[in-house]
Amino acid sequence: MRAETQNTVAEIEKSLELLAQRMDYETAPHRLEEFNARVEDPNLWDNPENAQKLMRERQLLVDAIETYESIKTDLNDNIELIELGEMEEDEEVVTEAEDAIKKLKAKAAKKELEALLDGEADGNDTFLEINSGAGGTESCDWASMLARMYVRWAEKKGYTVELQSETAGEEAGIKSAAYKISGHNAYGWLKSESGVHRLVRISPYDSAAKRHTSFSSVWVYPVVDDNIEIEVNPSDIRIDTYRSSGAGGQHVNTTDSAVRITHIPTGIVVTSSEKSQHQNRDIAMKALKSRLYQQELDRRNADINAAHEAKGDAGWGNQIRSYVLQPYQMVKDLRTNHETSDTKGVLDGDLDGFMAATLALNVAGKSRSEAQGD
Repeated sequence: MRAETQNTVAEIEKSLELLAQRMDYETAPHRLEEFNARVEDPNLWDNPENAQKLMRERQLLVDAIETYESIKTDLNDNIELIELGEMEEDEEVVTEAEDAIKKLKAKAAKKELEALLDGEADGNDTFLEINSGAGGTESCDWASMLARMYVRWAEKKGYTVELQSETAGEEAGIKSAAYKISGHNAYGWLKSESGVHRLVRISPYDSAAKRHTSFSSVWVYPVVDDNIEIEVNPSDIRIDTYRSSGAGGQHVNTTDSAVRITHIPTGIVVTSSEKSQHQNRDIAMKALKSRLYQQELDRRNADINAAHEAKGDAGWGNQIRSYVLQPYQMVKDLRTNHETSDTKGVLDGDLDGFMAATLALNVAGKSRSEAQGD
């Protein structure tokens, strides 16, 4: 076996070791038997919420086992093919097996990163807020570009995207928008996007065709699971209704149905303006509880807390990522130094590389912290 292929095999084996550790592979079959026994309980669906939670946990374990065993089987099969091809001096068989192993490496690396999403709320759905910052019309337009970017990313992941509220810019774009993005690990992936995003380009709104710098902030926080109780004192909140104003089309409301909830002790403000007033009140309250839950996560997770504190105002000195469209094409994350010249791809939602780099960095930092604590 060629040295390059040996190195690739070694990397896949390391990924397999991590996958096995994350799900505790030795006990996984026993735990799956227990799940199957509970699923067969005729009284399971007497409590639909617990039943759905059980079914989700079982499916996650099934997926983890199948992923691990599939990668391991494919690796062993292709190693045997290489050995057979070398014995029979069949270069075509060897080459095909080596190409398959290269593809398997990418799959294993992706699954390894997904396995690292083991934070308390990483598996949850998420809320994503975008607010335009310094730069006027330019920043409002940039905020709408970011909104499109994240919607495209979510759609590629197969996630469900719901627009919760939106405020149009005076001339173009949006001043702010809030989304609920639903899907497994939605929060785990998107949490690394919290921060200020900087755009440099030739402004389409400048007749002199000068370069402009714009800023918009992104804030991501998890949707609270139904089994996590967050108490909100009614005396601590103020609920207002108002007539919403959107960018047009299906998101325009013609009645005073939008709801704004202000949590007085923390100053947190959440809004919803897409459905009936009763539904908006429910949506906004869930968003408030999620924001309060995020604060608790921040207090218990120094890494996440530091990231939010570093976010700061949407302006100079606080950006986590720069998107440069002129005079050259480059998107660069300032935390990980991960970069690409494929600006079009990034703005079309190709964000996995940036998210993976940040996730790997955070995991490495967490591991060092735990080692120092030991």
